[in-house]
Amino acid sequence: MIRVLLVDDERMVCAHLRAILSRADDLEVVGEAYDGAEAVEAIVRLSPDVVLMDIRMPGVDGLAATERACALPDPPKIIMLTTFDLDEYAVRAMRAGAFGFLLKDTDPEDLAGVVRVAAEGHAVISPAMARRLFSAFAPGEPARRAARALVAGLSERETEVLTCLAEGLSNAGIGGRLFLSETTVKGYVSRLLAKLGCANRTQAALLAYDAGLVSRE
Repeated sequence: MIRVLLVDDERMVCAHLRAILSRADDLEVVGEAYDGAEAVEAIVRLSPDVVLMDIRMPGVDGLAATERACALPDPPKIIMLTTFDLDEYAVRAMRAGAFGFLLKDTDPEDLAGVVRVAAEGHAVISPAMARRLFSAFAPGEPARRAARALVAGLSERETEVLTCLAEGLSNAGIGGRLFLSETTVKGYVSRLLAKLGCANRTQAALLAYDAGLVSRE
């Protein structure tokens, strides 16, 4: 079972999400929280696999809660909930370690699938949407310099894998382009995340954009 925590200051939204997810046999909603502070406490207490986290909440917002949760020893996969498809908070949350973001008007039929994808450790954002987001909220020069310095320490093959990852390719897609087995690609991705200090593939993709490996245009 995939354990899910719902976080939104509107209880009706939580009830709606719970009703949708409860239809899936492999998903279990283990709790709800109605602000960021409650969310972090619930994450520590309930150990969910996936958290659906609203961005804009009074008091401790979703961004602050995500930063705190991602600093925990074994953080859950956090998906940000937003009503805006180009929201600076979503980018900041992904830099903090969130796995992606989800529009609140997402088709209910797609919601369970999104949770499953995140639980498997994959980013919940399409390459096209990623490019729009990262283009709209480009980093400052210090962040670009830091990203380029990190990427400079990679081998040529590691840089190729990172570029493919930033383009949204799956492990199978990366393997097909670079003529590597999926097992080998998984090894490269794991080493990349450790070497770059990234919590997940989304953070690594952001860093690749910051370093200029992938065009923002």
